[in-house]
Amino acid sequence: MKILVINCGSSSLKYQLIDSETEQVMAKGLCERITIDGCLTHTTTGKEKYSRNVPMPDHNAAVKYVLEALVDSETGALASLSEIDAVGHRIVHGGEKFATSSVLTEDVIAAIEECNDLAPLHNPANLIGIRACMKLMPDVPMVAVFDTAFHQTMPDKAYIYGLPYRYYSDYKIRKYGFHGTSHSFVSKRTAELLGKDIRDTKIIVCHLGNGSSITAVDGGKSVDTTMGLTPLAGLPMGTRSGDIDPAIIEFVAAKENMTAEQVTTVLNKESGVFGLSGVSSDFRDLNKGIAEGNDRCRLAMEVFCYSVKKYIGSYAAVMGGLDAVAFTAGVGENDPLVRKLATEGLEFLGIKIDEKANQVRGEEICISTPDSKVAVWVVPTNEELAIARETAALV
Repeated sequence: MKILVINCGSSSLKYQLIDSETEQVMAKGLCERITIDGCLTHTTTGKEKYSRNVPMPDHNAAVKYVLEALVDSETGALASLSEIDAVGHRIVHGGEKFATSSVLTEDVIAAIEECNDLAPLHNPANLIGIRACMKLMPDVPMVAVFDTAFHQTMPDKAYIYGLPYRYYSDYKIRKYGFHGTSHSFVSKRTAELLGKDIRDTKIIVCHLGNGSSITAVDGGKSVDTTMGLTPLAGLPMGTRSGDIDPAIIEFVAAKENMTAEQVTTVLNKESGVFGLSGVSSDFRDLNKGIAEGNDRCRLAMEVFCYSVKKYIGSYAAVMGGLDAVAFTAGVGENDPLVRKLATEGLEFLGIKIDEKANQVRGEEICISTPDSKVAVWVVPTNEELAIARETAALV
């Protein structure tokens, strides 16, 4: 089967065309600046990458250009759109309604819309992409794959907040978690690398990037994760604060004459390692700053890694043991210093890092020593392939 994977943002659209039999990427690309002016970047495997500015007043236009690029006689990957067997859509928030991926129907779309207030920046954009694809490919089956679905196995003691219970019963305020497609993919791959049935493993997946989350995966199921009702919770990230004392919001609002909404914008867009360092949300820039003696870059890096370390220790306690830690995503796969600082002092858990192996970037590799009781792996994530697998399985 040939699966088109769509990841639709408010002003962007990422896509991959994947052959589900070989799991090879046939083509991929990105539409940017949708509703502003529009730019399409496309690559067909084995052919030259290209970019061009094209008018994209809405997502319908973006999807139209994507489909045209896929069947272009010179630079495309398909002879006809009829070769596309299914479309898999990434959906950020499925609330409690979706514990698994679902074939898209009008009822499913309505249920996704009911979750819009839980992810107001993401779900509406995801739905726009779905509607655009349905309009242009009305006979092609489509599947929704949810970021939150993998975490629906968490027990209530892990996802309930210490708030009046009616906030949960009336408004569904609880921990949901995100990056579920990545955590699922990486935990399964890590179990394969251990040579074990995932049902017999205890794995901590550290998805570290501009957005970061850590998940405890016990027997193949998510039992706790760092992100909460929204992706703001947990670790300090590129620009997100992560966990803070909630009273800080009112305190800062009073001191700075700001609304709660304005403070929340600061927590989402001006905090994390960017806010701490005053330099950048990019860890490559932090490393450069550290090398140049910038103490705030050092502080930002150490705050981040200290938080990662705390969650590794606490999730080992949650699961009552630990077989492996897996680092993934942009920072987790490519930053040796982050991996080093995040695992220093965890020898009591049985973690020993091979310093030479840890210098490898962007490759699947074991970075723990042969005598380490807990295996530590770098496992590149592949959310698009995971979505393609889910889509192929359902259709």
